[in-house]
Amino acid sequence: MRKAVYWGVWALMAFFLVQPASRGLAAEAADPAVHQIEAFYMKLVETMKRGKELGIDGRYRQLAPAVEAVFDLPGMARLSVGPAWNMLTEMEHSAIVQAFTRMTVANYAKNFTSFDGERFVTDPKVQMRNEDKIVESKLVGSDKSATPFNYRMRQVDGMWKIIDVFLNGYVSQLALRRADFSSTVASSGAAGLVKKINDLVDRQMAGG
Repeated sequence: MRKAVYWGVWALMAFFLVQPASRGLAAEAADPAVHQIEAFYMKLVETMKRGKELGIDGRYRQLAPAVEAVFDLPGMARLSVGPAWNMLTEMEHSAIVQAFTRMTVANYAKNFTSFDGERFVTDPKVQMRNEDKIVESKLVGSDKSATPFNYRMRQVDGMWKIIDVFLNGYVSQLALRRADFSSTVASSGAAGLVKKINDLVDRQMAGG
């Protein structure tokens, strides 16, 4: 009897000793920035599975709400244009954001066309960069190849949203676009940038 009580006490102690670590892991996995990325990936995979049936227009319609929910599209457009943004009118801001949004959705609709057993893996641990968070993830192909996609995220109206994508884990998409966007605004104005973006999207969408 004493032996049973002895082992029962130790089992109870072990249970309570393990609980803080378990709660810590659950809290770590529950980071809201990570949840945003995981929710986006779920919608992306769902759309990929129906990709051929939907076609590029259908994929675009399916993905648009998910893209707008996880990306800070106005902020990304502003950062991509750079200092010249402050010289533009509100109407020009709106036109650029609209074109930028269209381009971002079209990129996913164009590049993620079908499903062949791929999976997205998101690291539950986030890295802090001042007030921002870095969420690391990778796309694992059916051949086990891994392509990193890392995101810089910032709180916007109480939600964690993407402000930059690091292609292959380290190439800033924002930096690549700023060189192009800022020079286009300098040479052709906001209207020239909007036309350039929309022409690119038109070609993507026409290509299926």
